[in-house]
Amino acid sequence: MTSDASASTDPSELEPGPHASEPAEHEEGISQRLNWLRAAVLGANDGIVSTAGIVVGVAGATTDRTSILVAGVAGLVAGALSMAAGEYVSVSTQRDSERALLRKEQRELLEEPEEELAELAGLYVDRGLDPDLALQVATQLTAKDALAAHAEVELGIDPHDLTSPWRAAFASMVSFTIGAILPLLTITLAAQSLRVLVTVIAVAIALAITGFSSARLGFAPPGRAVARNVGGGLFAMVATYAVGAALGTRIG
Repeated sequence: MTSDASASTDPSELEPGPHASEPAEHEEGISQRLNWLRAAVLGANDGIVSTAGIVVGVAGATTDRTSILVAGVAGLVAGALSMAAGEYVSVSTQRDSERALLRKEQRELLEEPEEELAELAGLYVDRGLDPDLALQVATQLTAKDALAAHAEVELGIDPHDLTSPWRAAFASMVSFTIGAILPLLTITLAAQSLRVLVTVIAVAIALAITGFSSARLGFAPPGRAVARNVGGGLFAMVATYAVGAALGTRIG
C-alpha cells in the first residue's frame, strides 16, 4: 500500500516534499545539531593546531614579526580553504550516495508496494513489535509518507534532511578560521621575548577547551580527550619550533 504522494513523485526528484516544512524537529533533529557542533569544534581544533605549528615553527627560524604574520595568515587561508574543499567533496559524495539509495527505494515502492510494506512491517517486528501492530504501524506510516518511512528505517536516511555540502563547507571554513585566529594573534601581539611562551600557553588552554567540548558532545570521558588534545598540540609546536630553529640557523 502506498500513498498518493509517493506514487506521483518522480524518482529523479528527491527534494523535500510537503511534510518537510511541518515540524521544526523534522528539519534538524538533535543528532544533526550535535554532529554540526562536533564538526565545528573539530574544525576549530584543526585551525588552532595547524596555525600554531606554522607560526611557532617560523618563530623558531626568525624573530621578524612580519615574516611570522605572513606565514600565519597564509597558513590560515590555505587551511580554511582546504577544509572547505575537503568537506564539500566529502559531503557531496555522501549526498550523491544517499540520493541514489533514495531513488532505488522510491522505484521499489512504485513497482513493488506490497513487498515493500511487508518488508517494513518485518523490520518493525525485528525491533520488538508484534506482527499485527508492526503491520498497522507500517501501513499508517506508508500512507503518510512512504519514502520517508522506508528510508529512515531501512537506510537510516531522512529524505527531507540531506546535508548541504555548501553549508558543511562554509561551517568548516569558519570554524577553522576562528581556531586559527588565536595563535596568530598571540604570537604577533606578544612581546618578542615572550611570544612563543604566550602562544604555547594560549594554545594549550584552547586545546583543553576544545578537547573537553568534543568529549562532552560525544558523551566520552573528558580527561583523556583533553590530555590527548593538549599533548598532540604541544608535540606539534615543539616539533615545528625545532625544525624552524634548525633551518633558521643553517640557512641564516
